[in-house]
Amino acid sequence: MKKKNITILLVDDEPDILEIVGYNLSAEGYNVITAEDGAEAVKLAKKKKPQLIILDVMMPEMDGIEACEQIRKIPELADTMITFFTARGEDYSQMAGFDAGADDYITKPIKPKVLVSKVNALLRRFKEDESSSNILKVGNLIINRDEYKIINNEEEIILPRKEFELLSLLASKPGKVFKREDILDNVWGNDVVVGGRTIDVHIRKLREKIGDDSFKTVKGVGYKFVI
Repeated sequence: MKKKNITILLVDDEPDILEIVGYNLSAEGYNVITAEDGAEAVKLAKKKKPQLIILDVMMPEMDGIEACEQIRKIPELADTMITFFTARGEDYSQMAGFDAGADDYITKPIKPKVLVSKVNALLRRFKEDESSSNILKVGNLIINRDEYKIINNEEEIILPRKEFELLSLLASKPGKVFKREDILDNVWGNDVVVGGRTIDVHIRKLREKIGDDSFKTVKGVGYKFVI
């Protein structure tokens, strides 16, 4: 996927950030569209179908958390990556963001060139995931990587991108215990630093949607998928 074919939705209520970050991403070759609040972001996302959305957390009208939740309810945006802008040290915002369906977060303040590098890394993983499509059947679960679709007991489930990738990893080898560091490396990659609690949040969400009995915690080691 060429950069000129990639649309990034940048959402922030500070015009200076929209201008500076938007300029740098455009200079990198991306198609950048902007919104100043969450409500406008949801409308633009549905209309433009961006590959990546960068969301500020604190905004008027509708904050980033609620906007993310709304976007994740739109089926055609199931494979859109969402990353949050969070102020340094806002652990609550980061965890709330993952709960809402975010794939990642970027801590600000951040230099524009560093942000561009992070965006490039995120979208490289997006491209790599597209090239490794297949269909995996495990018990009553069908994972269609071509369409980013989950069928569980004949019911279609829409998962945020990271939940989908985590489920795909664990279900690829039922019964195998995946160490926490291996999960972080395979699902989040080395380009982004996230904490171990991030895995726990995503596992909790998967248990709610797929079934608590499908996931087993191996204390001090990691997780495994069981049939």
